[in-house]
Amino acid sequence: MSQSNTSIYGGQAVIEGVMFAGRNVHVTAVRKKDRTIDFLEVPKTEIGWVNKLKKIPLLRGIVGIIESSAKGAQHLNFSAESFAEEEEGEGKTPAKEEKSGFSLSMILGVAVVGVLSFLMGKVIFTLVPAVLEDVMFGKFFEQHQIWHNIIEGLIKIVLLVSYIYIISLTPVIKRLFQYHGAEHKVISAYEAGVELNVRNVQQFSTLHYRCGSSFIVFTVIIGVIIYSFFTYDNMIDRIVQRLVLLPVIIGVSYEVLRFTNSLREVPVLRFLGYPGLWLQKLTTKEPTDDQVEVSIASFNRMREAESRLTQSKASA
Repeated sequence: MSQSNTSIYGGQAVIEGVMFAGRNVHVTAVRKKDRTIDFLEVPKTEIGWVNKLKKIPLLRGIVGIIESSAKGAQHLNFSAESFAEEEEGEGKTPAKEEKSGFSLSMILGVAVVGVLSFLMGKVIFTLVPAVLEDVMFGKFFEQHQIWHNIIEGLIKIVLLVSYIYIISLTPVIKRLFQYHGAEHKVISAYEAGVELNVRNVQQFSTLHYRCGSSFIVFTVIIGVIIYSFFTYDNMIDRIVQRLVLLPVIIGVSYEVLRFTNSLREVPVLRFLGYPGLWLQKLTTKEPTDDQVEVSIASFNRMREAESRLTQSKASA
């Protein structure tokens, strides 16, 4: 997810743990009730035609989002199963051992669910604001569709912020957002070159420029701009137009996110990433020392696995 050579790792909060992605492996660390930390390592698989698509502007954004959704779903499933099995007091059964290996059928099944969930959510948050705007303001600004697009974007932001705020009030999501904050703190501490211990990591912010929250905000802003280049005659045309343009908006938003990341060290242009940082005020929360410890463990385990796999490839 990162673009610079000093910050090559992406992260993601999962239930009671954190997943970090390196160049060659994804690692999830989950805190168990006996205070030990359970790990899942999943090496990245190289698919030729997918790697080629990742090098094509606009298309690489769509591929990256789909791949991230699929991989995130796999690790979320591992985290959820670990937590559920402890709740049942069953411990680690042979079935769990088999699942930890991630058979091909299991990987495909969970990946498909993850991708479909992302696409469904994107479709819902694309169409509902358009319908609401038409119902509430359809009779206004008849000759100025740009205003309808702007209002639609504002409704989308209000719905998004309201949804995130409401779910953040639940205990499970609150802890998820705390782990999200812990993940950001660890990445920031690593990029700053400090020793990764709880005391040092806790001194950093829960906000980070490369977070997926920034991408969500960019899709709303870019959507308003792109919609302005097209006209529609009725609500059906508007809905079809939104669905057809969705891949374009995702692709362009990804490129804009990459561009703003490259400018985050330029004082005058840092404001381009501020909308995403503002949304992170909702999607991250201050983590406990225990949660930071799990995040550090996940990150260190990922780096160890990266080193091991790199040496293995070099000797092959």
